[in-house]
Amino acid sequence: MSDVNKTIQKWHASFKKGTDFDSWGQLVEAIDEYQILARQLQKEVQSPSNSSDFTEDQKKTLGKLATCLEMRSAALQCTQSEEEFKLEDLKKLEPIIKNILTYNKDFPFDVQPVPLRKILAPGEEENLEVEEEDDVAAGSGSSDSFPSRVPGTLLPRLPSEPGMTLLTIKIEKIGLKDAGQCIDPYITVSVKDLNGIDLNPVQDTPVASRKEDTYIHFNVDVEIQKHLEKLPKGAAIFFEFKHYKPKKRFTSTKCFAFMEMDEIKPGPIVIELYKKPTDFKRKKLHLLTKKPLYLHLHQTLHKD
Repeated sequence: MSDVNKTIQKWHASFKKGTDFDSWGQLVEAIDEYQILARQLQKEVQSPSNSSDFTEDQKKTLGKLATCLEMRSAALQCTQSEEEFKLEDLKKLEPIIKNILTYNKDFPFDVQPVPLRKILAPGEEENLEVEEEDDVAAGSGSSDSFPSRVPGTLLPRLPSEPGMTLLTIKIEKIGLKDAGQCIDPYITVSVKDLNGIDLNPVQDTPVASRKEDTYIHFNVDVEIQKHLEKLPKGAAIFFEFKHYKPKKRFTSTKCFAFMEMDEIKPGPIVIELYKKPTDFKRKKLHLLTKKPLYLHLHQTLHKD
């Protein structure tokens, strides 16, 4: 079997794996598989003509396949999407990826190839940590405070209602062994049910105020946009720590933490950090580090 046929076989196997995960409801795994395959297709699309086994038309088709994989991945992550790209739509593309060398019909969906930009493949992000150290050695991100490039999307507190409780969470600081290497760090806060569906608008903090040793300080209040009594059983509040990677020109999630309903009580709390990708269903959790590094919060309850 030629190298090009082996590559196509590998892509097809990855596509099948992703759609299988998707149909079984294993959405975290499906998203990973879709994003990794989309990135592999993108790499081929971006390779110079003289070193590629594919024609320009075939590359356009590969680019459109990458777009569809991204659209399905986005639909799985955003449950309120109106123009959702469905699994049965994606499955229609299987014959195309399998027979890319001989496929000569019109593409079944009106999509454009992804523009030349980075598609995050969760498994591949980890390999970039070494490059981040190079950035710091070169002087990037080595100051003690951060520029305010990300203004944040924090929302005001809801109006009070008799007998109802509102929650304010002050994000004080996060402990990371490589805190000094993180550029433009911020935290995305969301409230999800057991199926990972958003119960509130998602909010981003502004970029962190300063860093000190192994800590990045935020000191910002986040107002949870629902009365606690109205949150369903099993809901959780998620905190995703994100930072900018200049060499790759994208913002990446480094780790996440979450707080369940029984942990909501006035006063300080420290919660554990987990490895990405963010698992909103809380089924496959892996601690980020064995070191005593946590997300430090302070909760205030408001009741009329």
